Amino acid sequence: MTKPDPSVPVPAGQAPRHPDPDRASFGYRDVPAGEKAGLVRQVFESVAPRYDLMNDLMSGGVHRLWKNALIDVANPRLGERFLDVAGGTGDIAFRLVRRQGDRPDVTICDINQAMLAVGRDRAIDRGLVAGLDWVTGDAESLPFEDRSFDGYTIAFGLRNVTDIDKALAEAYRVLKPGGRFYCLEFSKVRSAPVGRVYDAYSSRALPFFGRVVARDAEAYRYLHESIRRFPPQRELARRMRGAGFANVAWRDMTLGVVALHSGWRV
Repeated sequence: MTKPDPSVPVPAGQAPRHPDPDRASFGYRDVPAGEKAGLVRQVFESVAPRYDLMNDLMSGGVHRLWKNALIDVANPRLGERFLDVAGGTGDIAFRLVRRQGDRPDVTICDINQAMLAVGRDRAIDRGLVAGLDWVTGDAESLPFEDRSFDGYTIAFGLRNVTDIDKALAEAYRVLKPGGRFYCLEFSKVRSAPVGRVYDAYSSRALPFFGRVVARDAEAYRYLHESIRRFPPQRELARRMRGAGFANVAWRDMTLGVVALHSGWRV
């Protein structure tokens, strides 16, 4: 991880949101805040059956290395209880279960039942049944008690919530004191020339693969646009501190295409 950002922390609850509280970003469009969750749900219902194949195609398989790095940093231990949010297809949860060993305890929470159905089927195919709990729920209003989990992971899901600050506040709420938060998300490339190449590739490749493989170009056009509008590394770190997290840090991967943020509830 990089050293924590030395800028002055923002008081809890003061992290900025959309300038208009009644609006939310949906790709490059602003939509009524109450409609975003439904629009995102439609996107993932459309792509769920081919979501993991698309991840392999779009990243050249590198997403597997990014996710392995998340698990290495999270280092789930026997007896710990982990929550994986927006992880319906199980990619992170399966890695957590294998790392925990004989008595895993991992809850997958996703707002999209189609994604959860794909994840359950994948778990059965892999013989991973014990220690997994599948829950339909919203990252902004988690159906769990305060201080319930030792670890919280969210991979490529935070940019899809309507209100990032509410999701961060919920993550803080459900973690035990000493609990760890990990967010793996597309971020801002450090090199301007590389960034231009990457942006050109993703703006064309995502809709193309979406049309050919997932049969939904518009869904993957949204995913590209949501990446471009997600807060950069330093801004997300500031908002994490605003939610109350301490020891906030991040690690850039693949020149900043992806960043792994971490924080602790103290």
